[in-house]
Amino acid sequence: MALAVLCGCQTDKKNKEVSALRMHIEANTGVVGTTQAVSVPPRDDPVLITIEKEPILTEASLIQSRVIDSHGGIAIQIQFDESSALVLEQYSAANPGKHFVIWGQWGEKAANARWIAAPLITHRIPGGELSFTPDMSREEADRLVLGLNNVSKKIIKGQLQ
Repeated sequence: MALAVLCGCQTDKKNKEVSALRMHIEANTGVVGTTQAVSVPPRDDPVLITIEKEPILTEASLIQSRVIDSHGGIAIQIQFDESSALVLEQYSAANPGKHFVIWGQWGEKAANARWIAAPLITHRIPGGELSFTPDMSREEADRLVLGLNNVSKKIIKGQLQ
């Protein structure tokens, strides 16, 4: 009985875990107030990149996320909905040589929120799927993805009702 209660609590906690993801585009230093400089990974040797303050995409338009094994490390693969896939394609086509700068938050503690990746845009990205190598542990990535998928389920459920 105690095992059933314990497992039920852990499952309930996993279902309640939420995460946030903000994807920004690198910007030229321009109009005051619309851009900001951020320190991006790797954390042991960060680089300052100027970004547009407003994100181009957020977790609200994700369909699903997953952690994948990649060349001795991990990557996060995110899939956007149809309209956001077009946004990703347009920004990637118009900004080769710049970076997408990705901020993530998993859990409720401020310590679990930071800039996690700055993938270089090398080509047009059709289909709404983006994979990137985050500057985070496997445990942090698993929590981020769990929370993103929970948020996606809640949004889809809300849209269907």
